[in-house]
Amino acid sequence: MKNNIRERRKKLGFRQEDMATALGVTRQTINAIENEKYNPTLELAMRLALLLNTTVEELFILGN
Repeated sequence: MKNNIRERRKKLGFRQEDMATALGVTRQTINAIENEKYNPTLELAMRLALLLNTTVEELFILGN
């Protein structure tokens, strides 16, 4: 699933480590999500959206 987490994270000045700590996951998890190698659970997707001041629908793009 496509996402724009990296762009939003950088725009807000977060490091992957900062996000990982805030969300209770590893930096590797954030990296895998940003590189579209891992789709987060619904709970984590909602927490990511909240942290990045957006909606799940704006953060993730469902497509082919």
